[in-house]
Amino acid sequence: MKEILTKQFNVFVGADSLTQLSELLIEKSYTKVFVLVDNHTKKHCLPLLKPFLAQFYLIEIKAGEIHKNIQTAQFIWQQLQDNNADRTSLLINLGGGVICDMGGFAAATFKRGIDFIHIPTSLLAMVDASIGGKLGIDFNGIKNEIGLFKHPHLIAVDAVFLKTLPNVELMSGFAELVKHGLVANKKMWHELQTLENVTPESIQKYIYQSIKIKVKIVRKDPTEKGIRKALNFGHTIGHAIESASILKSNKPILHGHAIALGMIVESWLSCQLNYLAPKDCIQIENYIRKHFDIPGFDFDINDLIQLMGHDKKNENGKIQFSLIHKIGSPKLKINCEQELIQQALITCLQLK
Repeated sequence: MKEILTKQFNVFVGADSLTQLSELLIEKSYTKVFVLVDNHTKKHCLPLLKPFLAQFYLIEIKAGEIHKNIQTAQFIWQQLQDNNADRTSLLINLGGGVICDMGGFAAATFKRGIDFIHIPTSLLAMVDASIGGKLGIDFNGIKNEIGLFKHPHLIAVDAVFLKTLPNVELMSGFAELVKHGLVANKKMWHELQTLENVTPESIQKYIYQSIKIKVKIVRKDPTEKGIRKALNFGHTIGHAIESASILKSNKPILHGHAIALGMIVESWLSCQLNYLAPKDCIQIENYIRKHFDIPGFDFDINDLIQLMGHDKKNENGKIQFSLIHKIGSPKLKINCEQELIQQALITCLQLK
């Protein structure tokens, strides 16, 4: 087991990470322990957690980004209230990014805040959603429109949970590994290119590297005023695609796949603005298209640009991007004219 200890939060990575949970429960003597799951993690992941818990109350919600809303948050609050949770209770979030985002949001706001722990079960949650204190829900079709910053008391990352994932979910998280290499670690990016197959075993060593990258950035900029914006590479376009997909489909594009598309488009923008070398831009696109099953869609360009207008990075009414200057080096707070964004979508995604 490896430890990443900070003043704000502690991350334990490895096969013994769940034992830290048992020790914490003994140390803190919480009045009640609640475990938040969705219908998938209840079936596949809860049995792996149960040996580390004594008594707990289970809260189950439906799986998927489409349920990351105020109605589900209200349901979690109601379950906490009905079971007499007090300010010395604990909520354990057992799941992927949706569970971590929404469970943390519910815990941070219930009775002005109770302790919560993240046990991420997807690759996306392990290297991204569980780390950094961003909590929230979607509102009116806009990703993470309502939320706050608050760190979990502990994060326990055990790769055993990756074996419960379908490949499409594993690849969704792999997009964040790729992003971390592109914005912060050139060596990692080059190593990832040698991977022929993405499996829980082949990427295990990169999980710890990726977590270290994010923790280092979060330490420097906990509330995303500066360098933490680098982690939004691919997300201005990606979140718009994801939001449009949620609005149009009962089976929306997964977050990581939308971000993969976003990285293709935003690499092109980086190249057009003379930040990124053309050969690197081509290399990034070819790599992403090789590893990701890019879905077909018929989004309207104007709808996507309208969704981008709600992005939290925007300033003074202008759509703002986090791009890359070169591999491993970000370029922050870049305003792009609407005409250039339209051309990027047409060129990279063949939209009309």
